[in-house]
Amino acid sequence: MLVADRYRLETPIGRGGMGEVWRATDEVLRRTVAVKLLIGDDPGSQAAARFRLEAQTAARLSHPNIVGVFDFGARDGRFYLVMELVEGRSLAQELAAEGTLRAERVAAVAAQAAAGLASAHRTGIVHRDIKPGNLMSDADGMVKIGDFGIARFVDDPATALTTAGQIIGTSLYLAPERALGRPAGPASDVYSLGCLLYQLLTGTPPFQADTSAATLAQHIDAPPLPPSHRGAALPPAFENYLLGMLAKQPEDRPTAQQIADWFGSGAWQGRPEPMPEPMPAPAPAPAPAAMPGPPPHAQVFGTTPAAGPASGAATMPPRAPETPSVATYRLPQAAAPADRRRRPAPAQRQGARELVRRRPRVASLIAGLVAFVIAILIGIALF
Repeated sequence: MLVADRYRLETPIGRGGMGEVWRATDEVLRRTVAVKLLIGDDPGSQAAARFRLEAQTAARLSHPNIVGVFDFGARDGRFYLVMELVEGRSLAQELAAEGTLRAERVAAVAAQAAAGLASAHRTGIVHRDIKPGNLMSDADGMVKIGDFGIARFVDDPATALTTAGQIIGTSLYLAPERALGRPAGPASDVYSLGCLLYQLLTGTPPFQADTSAATLAQHIDAPPLPPSHRGAALPPAFENYLLGMLAKQPEDRPTAQQIADWFGSGAWQGRPEPMPEPMPAPAPAPAPAAMPGPPPHAQVFGTTPAAGPASGAATMPPRAPETPSVATYRLPQAAAPADRRRRPAPAQRQGARELVRRRPRVASLIAGLVAFVIAILIGIALF
């Protein structure tokens, strides 16, 4: 079957509520593409309006983690949308095959999906339907966001295509503010991504009840059970960050760009910060080559005085490099007795001081007497 005289349909890939997707070949550019055909032929229906909105929305985006749109049009009363063909499977198919995914894989999904959402948010687009079936994974494991059929332009509320009080989206991944009927914003996509990551880790969404209304009530009021309580093996840093993405208030959640940066940096592993390099120990001051020898009464604690050189200089004893030690020296004291245990009595010390004072007087008298005798002898000799 040839669509628009250009796209040759080959095999069906999938079918949804709005359309069916085919693997096709672009006869003009000779490349493999995916062609999505709208189910039904009423161009004025709400489904047709959403189909057109998906093409317009995706055409505004260009990012490695977003499925690219190449062409859009109508042929024989049916709308068609030509997209990038992702050779792989959706996260829903991956989850069904594996049951749960390892923390390393979920961290990679988080970083890539958040990067794609951050690009859409910068353009003013909110996806509003993040779920495992809308995220594709190619053969290399790269995640791509698709299906912008119910996306909303933040700066153009009319593009929401909903009436007042109507909720569009999947209840298992719906943010609390949307469950309360408030407009969707970028933080709503972050919450939905958190629910998706939670399901990839545990096998079940964080909130699930018998009815959609009960599920929405849990999104509004019930705190999420930590994934580790459901058997998920992941670092505490990963778990705490994921619970932050599931915060009830939009302002308490990280942005999509912050999520992409955090998971992309490997912080989810919770590796400790490297300790600062220790400061090098200061080099010991070189010992002096020679120093004046201490007086006889000086003591060196913990050492034995060595015989100094002939000049009287005393050298420091050599140190063993493997067992450095610290020597303590007592400063020399003037007229300090060698043995403190035999100190003279106070009376003896007083007598010694008197003797020191008398010695100059006796010497003066003797000198004067000698000079007097010499003078007499000289006088007699002259006479």
